[in-house]
Amino acid sequence: MATGRLGLEETLGALNAALGPGGPVWFRETRARHLRARDFLAPRQALRARFGDGQVPERVLRALADLQGPGVAPVLRCEPTPAGLALRLQRAAVFERVLGAVGAYAAPARPAAGAPRVLLHCPALRAAPRALRLGQLRAVLVADHLARALRAHGVKVRLAPAVQDPHLSAFLQQLRVDWPAASEPASAEALRSRALAEVTAAGDPGALPAGDLGGVCLKELAGGRGRAAGCDPTLDRGLVTEDLLAQLADLQAAAQPGPEDPSPGLAPAPGAVDSCVAVHVLSGEEEAQQQQLDLLWRELDEWAPLAQKHLVCGPVRAAGAPGSLTAPEYYELRLAQVRAASALKHGRDLAQDPAWTETFSILSAATIKFEMLSKAPQGQLLLDLADSMSTKGPRSGTFVLYNCARLATLFAGYQRGLEQGLYPPFPPASSLDFSLLREEGEWLLLFNSVLPFPDLLSRTAALAGARTDMVCRFLVQLSMDFSSYYNRVHVLGEPQPHLFGQMLARLQLLRAVQEVLHAGLATLGLPPLSCL
Repeated sequence: MATGRLGLEETLGALNAALGPGGPVWFRETRARHLRARDFLAPRQALRARFGDGQVPERVLRALADLQGPGVAPVLRCEPTPAGLALRLQRAAVFERVLGAVGAYAAPARPAAGAPRVLLHCPALRAAPRALRLGQLRAVLVADHLARALRAHGVKVRLAPAVQDPHLSAFLQQLRVDWPAASEPASAEALRSRALAEVTAAGDPGALPAGDLGGVCLKELAGGRGRAAGCDPTLDRGLVTEDLLAQLADLQAAAQPGPEDPSPGLAPAPGAVDSCVAVHVLSGEEEAQQQQLDLLWRELDEWAPLAQKHLVCGPVRAAGAPGSLTAPEYYELRLAQVRAASALKHGRDLAQDPAWTETFSILSAATIKFEMLSKAPQGQLLLDLADSMSTKGPRSGTFVLYNCARLATLFAGYQRGLEQGLYPPFPPASSLDFSLLREEGEWLLLFNSVLPFPDLLSRTAALAGARTDMVCRFLVQLSMDFSSYYNRVHVLGEPQPHLFGQMLARLQLLRAVQEVLHAGLATLGLPPLSCL
C-alpha cells in the first residue's frame, strides 16, 4: 500500500501538469451537490482555451486516469461531462490513507526549514488596559494568532514589547493571549547616546521640553539603502523622544538571538537581512509613528533587521455603541452575554458556580476572537453588540466550541459502552474497513476539512498577505458540516456485531475531525471544551 501524506495542492499540481504547458485549469469541488459526482473539475471553457476545440487528447486522459506521484491522491476515473473534465478519486483508498495517519493531517504540510527568525511587534501593548481601543485589540489578537501559526510551522518567533503593566497581562490572560511580561524596561542608554549625536545639529537640546531630545530629517533616513520602499512620502521631520527610545530598546532586545537560535554567541553581520524579519502588527492610527520608529531603529542600531513589514489592521466599529468603547468593556459585555445565554439554556444562573467560571472565560474569549479574526485583518470590521449569544449560532466561536464538546461527549459515550462490554475495543486503523463510509457527509468532512487542513496551516503562516481569517472561517465551516452530519447520522448505534465495523470506521473519521478541530483551536489559543 502507498504511504505518505496525501495533499490537495500536490494533487492539483499533478492534474494541471498532466494537461501540459499553461496556467492552472483544475479546481477542487467543495459543495455537497457537486461532490456527489466529482471531486475535481477542469471547466469546459478553460479546456477550449487550452486545446482549441476543447477536445482533450486521449493520451492526456490516460495520463490523468493513471495519475501518480508524491502526495497525489489515487484517481478512480476521469471523463468528459457537459461541465468539463470531471475527476473522481478512489474514495475508499483516500479514506484509508488519511485515516491511517491522522496525526499527519493536524500539522502544517511543509514545516519551515531554514526560515529566518520573526520578530512580531505590536505597539498597542504599550497602552494601559483601560485605554486599549477595539482597533488595538484587533491588532493584538492578529499578532497572537500569527505567532501561534508561525510556531506551529516551526518558525522561531520573538514578541515585543514585553508587557510591564500587570493589569494588562491579566487582561491578556483572560483573552488567552500568550505574550511575554517584563518587570523592568530594556536599557536605552546606548541608543540615547547615538540619538544625541544624530540630533545635536537640529538645535540646542537644552532648550527642548523634558523627554524630547531633538529632531531628525526622516526624508534623509528614508533615502537610505532599502529604506524608501513603502515609506509615507509626506514624512518630513520627526521628534526623537525618551519614549521613542524606550520603544526602540524593546525592539532591539527582542531582535537579539537567544539560546534557542543557532550559534547564539556569534553576532550576525550588520544588516544581515536573512537573520530576522520584523513584522509590525498595528492599527491604522499607529502606522505613521511606526514608520518613524522603523527609520530611527535602522539609523541608530546597525544590527536592526532591514526586512521590516507592516501588517496594518483595518478599523473596528461597534454598532450601537459609543466610539469610546474600550477593549475591557467589550470583554465584560461578551462575558455577561455568555453567562445570560448559559442561564437560559440550563434554567439557572451559573455565574457563581466555580466549575463554570473557566468555561465562561473560554467562551467569551472564543466569541471575541472569532469576531475579530473571521475577516481579513486589513479590512474594516463592524461588530454587532446585540445580546444574541447562543451556543448554536452557526457563525460564532461558541458554536465551534459547542461542537467540540459534542465530539468529546461522543467519544466519552463510546468509552462508557466499551467499559460496559457493549462495544468492542478500538482496533488499529489498518484493520478498519473504510469502504463502509458511504454517507455523503463523511466524504464532505474528509475532503473539505481533514485533507486540506495541513495546507491551510501553511498558508496561515505565510507573512506575505497574512490571512489570519482563514482558520476561524475554516473551523466554523467544519463545525457546520460536522453538526449536520451528527444530527443526521447516529454514530454510536445499537450494540450489534454486524454494525460495529461501520461504527468504528465512523469513529476513526471523527477522531481525525477532532484532532483537526483541536489543532485549529490551538492556533487561536483556545482549549477544547468537553462539556457545554
